[in-house]
Amino acid sequence: MPPSQGSAHQLRWLALFGVLVAAIYALVFFTGDKSPTPKLGIDLQGGTRVTLTARTPDGNRPSQDSLTKAQEIIENRVNGLGVSGSEVVIDGDNLVITVPGDDSQQARTLATTAKLYIRPVLQAVPAPGSPQAQQMPGQPTAPAVPQAPAPAPAPEVPPAGDGAGAPAEPEQPAPETPAAAAPVSAEDLEVRPAQAPGTPAPEPPPSTEPAPAPAPAPGEPAPADESLSPQEQAQQEIEAAKTLRQSADPTMQQLAMSTMDCSVADPLAGNDDPNLPLVTCSTDGTEVFLLDKSRIDGQEIADATSGFNTEQSRHEINMEFKSGGSDAWAALTGEYVQQRVAFVLDSQVVSAPVVQQGPQLGGRTQISGNFTASSAQDLANTLKYGSLPLSFETSEAETVSATLGLSSLRAGLIAGAVGLAVVLLYCLAYYRMLGFLTALSLVGSGFAVYGIMVLLGRWIGFTLDLAGIAGLIIGIGMTADSFVVFFERIKDEIREGRSFRSAVPRGWQRARKTILSGNVVSFIAAAVLYVLAVGQVRGFAFTLGLTTILDVVVVFLVTAPLVQLAARSTFWAKPSVNGLGAMQQLARERKAAETAVGKA
Repeated sequence: MPPSQGSAHQLRWLALFGVLVAAIYALVFFTGDKSPTPKLGIDLQGGTRVTLTARTPDGNRPSQDSLTKAQEIIENRVNGLGVSGSEVVIDGDNLVITVPGDDSQQARTLATTAKLYIRPVLQAVPAPGSPQAQQMPGQPTAPAVPQAPAPAPAPEVPPAGDGAGAPAEPEQPAPETPAAAAPVSAEDLEVRPAQAPGTPAPEPPPSTEPAPAPAPAPGEPAPADESLSPQEQAQQEIEAAKTLRQSADPTMQQLAMSTMDCSVADPLAGNDDPNLPLVTCSTDGTEVFLLDKSRIDGQEIADATSGFNTEQSRHEINMEFKSGGSDAWAALTGEYVQQRVAFVLDSQVVSAPVVQQGPQLGGRTQISGNFTASSAQDLANTLKYGSLPLSFETSEAETVSATLGLSSLRAGLIAGAVGLAVVLLYCLAYYRMLGFLTALSLVGSGFAVYGIMVLLGRWIGFTLDLAGIAGLIIGIGMTADSFVVFFERIKDEIREGRSFRSAVPRGWQRARKTILSGNVVSFIAAAVLYVLAVGQVRGFAFTLGLTTILDVVVVFLVTAPLVQLAARSTFWAKPSVNGLGAMQQLARERKAAETAVGKA
């Protein structure tokens, strides 16, 4: 016998929920690292603690206000990556970041100073030791004399059209004609006295004065003075780098390009002067750039997001400028048509596209390159939440053990399982087989929640801690409350004399408004708590809000269709099965009393 039209309608809702759960687990097992387990928080699996030492341009101690501002920005970056369970605290003049897992690179990325400037490119050559430089034997690392800017085939910023610049491709430097060797000057020669063959050279007379320390070669850092403090030594390195790499003298610029070592840490990271030229490297260390002074400050960026360009099959960062930055961007792209402009992040070039047509209006552009989904998201998040008021260097990285441990996780899961079992036993005892439908709904909700936890761990770095587990348990309990509301409305209808078949749809019409109202209130409370709270309390609010949404989905797509299908079954209509015999007996007695009163 084919199902009725009403039964077919309910089966479609159940099929929709099944498709959703199947899609979730298809993503779990066929995307990402394919690990079917959620990420755990610091309190359950431990993590990595990175201590960041602040550096100021003048070498003095950082102010408490600047440290507090840096802490706030880094916490915003953590929140922008998702509920990751990270902690950021101030310890003296340092910031201490603790992230779940054993990857300290995430903490270092969060502390990127992100001082972004947009500078015109005056010259670019392959970095010494890079594959491009090795493919051109005899090619000098930098021209002997300054050259006019001549763009090579490079990434493009096509015309905006609708106001949005297109992403740029990585540049392949064009070969240049080798320059002639420079003549040796008199200052490069050492004059020595002539002597007869075989005659030993006379020994110099002993000197009572200490021999002077050898002067460093041009482009090499001066030896550290042990009498200086670490802060003073760092400041000395910064000033030396500025003298060589931010000089307006063309000869010094070419010297800096020829001696630039892209494999060492850059002392100018976040400390370059935007009003002076700059010699620097690309982030991948393959090119050395000579850049003009900054034309646009990164503070003019209104928003930055990452995305995947399906046409070009690459990850990009989409940037939008504020009104002032938008005008400056249009002027810059109009002036440097068919020339390169560089996005310089912490004194390194992250992208240097060629402007194909200008001006680029609308204040929108894209940064592209050899980005992965993770690196694109990290850069977009760093740019979005602004520059830190301080530069930081990693002074210590260590692994920390779980603050609570897996035994606490096991205890929490056991407590949740016991509570869930008690709820199910109560439903079976009070609602009979309707309690069985409750169990099926909760199992479906549990499968959906678990799969979503795994996916959120991959996509936004969500980590599950004990506070989050508590939010899940409370959310599942609220789902059981929705079932109770529905079943009690059915009992009210039966008490009024209706059959089980007619009581179910009427009870659902009355119950769904109450269920929606209760869940909306719970979701608003979770959202407010998420916005106002920090740390693990935020994780609790996140899981509570998530399970509240899933409560609505499960009740509408699973519980209500199952009960309405049961209402059309003769087996489920039996009072001994549905547990509604007492209500039916009460209805018969009430009807009999009303009949007796009417006859009297």
